[in-house]
Amino acid sequence: MADEQPTDLRMADRFERIVRNSPGRLGRGHWGGGTAIQDHDTGPRPWAVDIIVGDTSAPVFVAQALGIEPGTAVLTRSRRFAVEGRVVQLSTSYLPTELTRGSRIEHTDTGEGGTYARLAERGLAPTRFTERIVGRDSLPEEASSLGLLVGGAQVLEITRLAYAEDRCVEVNRMVLDSDAYELTYSFTA
Repeated sequence: MADEQPTDLRMADRFERIVRNSPGRLGRGHWGGGTAIQDHDTGPRPWAVDIIVGDTSAPVFVAQALGIEPGTAVLTRSRRFAVEGRVVQLSTSYLPTELTRGSRIEHTDTGEGGTYARLAERGLAPTRFTERIVGRDSLPEEASSLGLLVGGAQVLEITRLAYAEDRCVEVNRMVLDSDAYELTYSFTA
């Protein structure tokens, strides 16, 4: 029938965008109180995450932010987030191994409040964040992981730096399905 749309398009039309409200989602009151940042974004909607933790050589952008030499070993926490069964975000955090060794940050389940709460236990609670956002075409492997049409599907790439005072303690590169998110920012004047 001419009026019918393919099933995947009808499902996409019904998916309620995730409102990612910043900077409130990163407030110490959330992770310090044991709340996952993802809970702030999704509310009662069901979500799931696949996590892979391991060491890798620091890429140049990570090394520059962390103040280390490129190629230095860093801990990575790679995550694939799904909301209501739809993969919406890929995320990789890079942390200096000296800050993570022997902590729950090295495990898939970091415990209540996540990585930031574990850093706080080590005296390195994030005190500020910087995020850089770029809209771009998805790379083929990103499109495949996010279930997007290859060739032209748009994503939002967010690179967040977490600082404990003047020291960068985490670099997080996120790739968001641009059709799944609405980014909202509130500032004081």
